[in-house]
Amino acid sequence: MDVWVIWLVAACILGVGEMHQGGFYLAPFAAGAALAAVASLTGVGALLSAIVFVAASAFVFTTLRPVAQRHRRLPPSIRTGAAALVGRPALVLERIANDEGVGCVKIDGGEVWTARSYDEHEVIDAGERVEVVEIRGATALVMH
Repeated sequence: MDVWVIWLVAACILGVGEMHQGGFYLAPFAAGAALAAVASLTGVGALLSAIVFVAASAFVFTTLRPVAQRHRRLPPSIRTGAAALVGRPALVLERIANDEGVGCVKIDGGEVWTARSYDEHEVIDAGERVEVVEIRGATALVMH
């Protein structure tokens, strides 16, 4: 079997391992093995292709891995729109009774929403403080 095939198989195995592991530990070695396969395919010897593997792996590991690590530590994206309202406190402006189809809340921050109780049978009187649990369409589902 040709040396370049061995390097290519190693690159594929390391690439698949990286996909399952996800810590950007195996990807630099997969890149190094792929470059070693290309070098070996051009006709250089096994020793030179091994040197290409070591050099390329070290280069990718020292330059790209810190960038990948920084990206993994980024905070999650900020919730916007209706999703940002979940978990926010609200003041009941109009009594909430699901069976009567009435209810209105003012979510902290000034937005007035039609509201229903998250618990179907719970009635919440005006003036009480609640928390937004879910947004369904244009209706806020709330609970004590």
